[in-house]
Amino acid sequence: MIQVTPSIAIDESEIEESFVRASGPGGQHVNKVSSAVQLKFDARHSKSLPDDVAVRLMKLAGSRLTLDGVIVIVAQAQRSQKRNREEALERLLEMIRTAAIRPEKRRPTKPTKASKERRLEAKVRRSSIKSARSKPGMD
Repeated sequence: MIQVTPSIAIDESEIEESFVRASGPGGQHVNKVSSAVQLKFDARHSKSLPDDVAVRLMKLAGSRLTLDGVIVIVAQAQRSQKRNREEALERLLEMIRTAAIRPEKRRPTKPTKASKERRLEAKVRRSSIKSARSKPGMD
Protein backbone atom coordinates (compact mmCIF):
# COMPACT_ATOMS: atom_id res chain seq x y z
CA MET A 1 0.00 0.00 0.00
CA ILE A 2 1.22 3.46 -0.94
CA GLN A 3 0.15 6.09 1.58
CA VAL A 4 -0.99 9.20 -0.30
CA THR A 5 -2.71 11.16 2.47
CA PRO A 6 -3.55 10.14 6.04
CA SER A 7 -6.95 8.88 4.85
CA ILE A 8 -6.07 7.59 1.35
CA ALA A 9 -3.80 4.66 0.50
CA ILE A 10 -3.44 3.07 -2.94
CA ASP A 11 -2.71 -0.59 -3.58
CA GLU A 12 0.38 -1.15 -5.77
CA SER A 13 -1.58 -3.57 -7.95
CA GLU A 14 -3.77 -0.67 -9.18
CA ILE A 15 -0.73 1.00 -10.76
CA GLU A 16 0.52 -0.48 -14.02
CA GLU A 17 3.97 0.39 -15.35
CA SER A 18 5.37 -0.21 -18.81
CA PHE A 19 8.76 0.79 -20.13
CA VAL A 20 9.45 2.30 -23.53
CA ARG A 21 12.43 3.85 -25.25
CA ALA A 22 12.87 7.48 -24.37
CA SER A 23 13.90 10.46 -26.41
CA GLY A 24 16.18 13.01 -24.88
CA PRO A 25 19.40 12.63 -22.85
CA GLY A 26 21.39 9.40 -22.82
CA GLY A 27 23.60 9.43 -25.90
CA GLN A 28 24.03 6.06 -27.62
CA HIS A 29 22.67 4.35 -24.51
CA VAL A 30 19.19 5.77 -25.17
CA ASN A 31 18.80 3.58 -28.26
CA LYS A 32 19.48 0.35 -26.35
CA VAL A 33 17.55 0.76 -23.10
CA SER A 34 13.86 1.33 -22.37
CA SER A 35 14.26 3.96 -19.68
CA ALA A 36 11.02 5.94 -20.13
CA VAL A 37 8.14 4.94 -17.87
CA GLN A 38 4.48 4.90 -18.84
CA LEU A 39 2.44 4.73 -15.63
CA LYS A 40 -1.26 3.87 -15.84
CA PHE A 41 -3.79 4.29 -13.04
CA ASP A 42 -7.48 3.46 -13.46
CA ALA A 43 -9.08 6.32 -11.53
CA ARG A 44 -12.65 5.44 -12.52
CA HIS A 45 -12.54 1.87 -11.16
CA SER A 46 -10.11 2.38 -8.26
CA LYS A 47 -11.34 0.90 -4.99
CA SER A 48 -8.81 2.92 -2.99
CA LEU A 49 -10.18 6.34 -3.91
CA PRO A 50 -13.43 7.82 -2.59
CA ASP A 51 -15.86 8.75 -5.37
CA ASP A 52 -15.57 12.52 -4.92
CA VAL A 53 -11.75 12.35 -5.01
CA ALA A 54 -11.85 10.15 -8.14
CA VAL A 55 -14.11 12.64 -9.94
CA ARG A 56 -11.85 15.58 -9.03
CA LEU A 57 -8.78 13.55 -10.05
CA MET A 58 -10.24 12.80 -13.48
CA LYS A 59 -11.02 16.51 -14.01
CA LEU A 60 -7.51 17.41 -12.86
CA ALA A 61 -5.86 14.86 -15.20
CA GLY A 62 -7.08 16.67 -18.32
CA SER A 63 -5.40 15.36 -21.46
CA ARG A 64 -3.66 12.56 -19.52
CA LEU A 65 -7.05 10.87 -19.04
CA THR A 66 -8.23 8.26 -21.56
CA LEU A 67 -11.88 7.66 -22.46
CA ASP A 68 -11.86 4.60 -20.17
CA GLY A 69 -10.96 6.72 -17.12
CA VAL A 70 -7.30 5.63 -17.05
CA ILE A 71 -4.67 8.25 -16.20
CA VAL A 72 -1.46 7.84 -18.23
CA ILE A 73 1.69 9.56 -16.98
CA VAL A 74 4.88 9.40 -19.06
CA ALA A 75 8.23 10.19 -17.43
CA GLN A 76 11.36 10.29 -19.56
CA ALA A 77 13.32 13.27 -18.28
CA GLN A 78 15.86 11.21 -16.35
CA ARG A 79 18.49 8.88 -17.78
CA SER A 80 17.76 5.97 -15.45
CA GLN A 81 14.62 3.87 -15.40
CA LYS A 82 14.53 3.93 -11.61
CA ARG A 83 14.48 7.73 -11.40
CA ASN A 84 11.82 7.93 -14.13
CA ARG A 85 9.68 5.44 -12.16
CA GLU A 86 10.04 7.53 -9.01
CA GLU A 87 9.21 10.74 -10.88
CA ALA A 88 6.10 9.27 -12.54
CA LEU A 89 4.82 7.85 -9.24
CA GLU A 90 5.46 11.13 -7.43
CA ARG A 91 3.55 13.06 -10.12
CA LEU A 92 0.59 10.68 -9.74
CA LEU A 93 0.63 10.95 -5.94
CA GLU A 94 0.83 14.75 -6.10
CA MET A 95 -2.14 14.80 -8.47
CA ILE A 96 -4.14 12.62 -6.04
CA ARG A 97 -3.14 14.83 -3.08
CA THR A 98 -4.40 17.88 -4.97
CA ALA A 99 -7.66 16.11 -5.85
CA ALA A 100 -8.12 15.05 -2.20
CA ILE A 101 -8.46 18.68 -1.10
CA ARG A 102 -12.17 19.42 -0.97
CA PRO A 103 -12.88 22.83 -2.57
CA GLU A 104 -14.51 25.38 -0.31
CA LYS A 105 -18.00 26.37 -1.28
CA ARG A 106 -18.36 30.04 -2.24
CA ARG A 107 -20.74 32.06 -0.11
CA PRO A 108 -22.22 34.96 -2.06
CA THR A 109 -21.84 38.34 -0.38
CA LYS A 110 -23.48 41.71 -0.91
CA PRO A 111 -21.71 45.06 -1.10
CA THR A 112 -21.91 47.15 2.07
CA LYS A 113 -23.94 50.36 2.23
CA ALA A 114 -20.76 52.45 2.59
CA SER A 115 -19.19 50.87 -0.53
CA LYS A 116 -22.35 51.57 -2.55
CA GLU A 117 -22.26 55.23 -1.42
CA ARG A 118 -18.55 55.53 -2.30
CA ARG A 119 -19.23 54.08 -5.76
CA LEU A 120 -22.11 56.50 -6.43
CA GLU A 121 -20.09 59.47 -5.14
CA ALA A 122 -17.22 58.52 -7.47
CA LYS A 123 -19.66 58.33 -10.39
CA VAL A 124 -20.98 61.81 -9.61
CA ARG A 125 -17.44 63.20 -9.35
CA ARG A 126 -16.37 61.55 -12.62
CA SER A 127 -19.53 62.80 -14.36
CA SER A 128 -18.86 66.40 -13.32
CA ILE A 129 -15.26 66.16 -14.58
CA LYS A 130 -16.43 64.87 -17.96
CA SER A 131 -19.22 67.42 -18.30
CA ALA A 132 -16.74 70.22 -17.57
CA ARG A 133 -14.75 69.14 -20.66
CA SER A 134 -17.62 69.80 -23.06
CA LYS A 135 -18.04 73.07 -24.95
CA PRO A 136 -20.18 75.66 -23.23
CA GLY A 137 -23.79 75.63 -24.37
CA MET A 138 -25.64 78.54 -25.98
CA ASP A 139 -27.70 80.35 -23.32
